[in-house]
Amino acid sequence: MTNLFIRPATSLDAAKLLAIYAPYVEKTTITFEYTVPTVAEFSQRVQQTLEKYPYLVAETKDGDLLGYAYAGAYNKRAAYDWAVETTVYVKENCPIKGVGTQLYQALEQTLARQHVVQLLACITAGNQRSEQFHQKFGYQYVGKYAKVGFKFDRWCDVVWMQKTLNEPTIPPQPIIPFSTLDEQTR
Repeated sequence: MTNLFIRPATSLDAAKLLAIYAPYVEKTTITFEYTVPTVAEFSQRVQQTLEKYPYLVAETKDGDLLGYAYAGAYNKRAAYDWAVETTVYVKENCPIKGVGTQLYQALEQTLARQHVVQLLACITAGNQRSEQFHQKFGYQYVGKYAKVGFKFDRWCDVVWMQKTLNEPTIPPQPIIPFSTLDEQTR
């Protein structure tokens, strides 16, 4: 794993990121998206995320992207600013083990510096691999929404898992946008 490094994504990574994401859209209920976005749409998603939150990629020394992880707003209302939804995707048949783990470790370190308090993961029910992955990181099951997604001719439940990253304080520390973090502390 020494030949793998984690760095912030750029809009130029969009095509490679989309190549990782597309099989999840086309073959699974891991994402509830029906249609693979265009490269331009994906590039815009990356740019929008990076304004406030980290969007990280795992890259080999040869420039191959093996996975990505990012955070997004849990809810747009101001009182939710300290809660984010976390997401990770790893390339199909990834030749290196532990890519998701490295990405999530880096993601959590960055979110902690941003003063994020709560991490939330929305997981399609039955995705044991993802549930176990999140449990390994200290996430706990907090609830289930029944039959909220319809894909591949079936209704899907989602489970929510949550982790407290930073202790809640009163008043809370202001969120530091990712785009303003010093590059060395990202």
